Amino acid sequence: MKTAVSIPDDVYMEAESLARRLKVSRSRLYADAVREFVARRDPDSITESINRVVDALGDQAIDPFVAAAAALTLERVEWE
Repeated sequence: MKTAVSIPDDVYMEAESLARRLKVSRSRLYADAVREFVARRDPDSITESINRVVDALGDQAIDPFVAAAAALTLERVEWE
């Protein structure tokens, strides 16, 4: 899909430079950037990413101090 957007000149110049360095088209650069922006704000995507990391770590030994510190931190955090 084609669309037109307005962006500041400095952002445009940085994007052009990055596209050249990565050897990708401007369209590819902008599509990838928007895709990443959306994914970082999608709660389900964030949860899936965290779950992949946890699965990859498997049953590695958990340091007792780290586990206790994490539990204490979770107790002190106000959840909305």
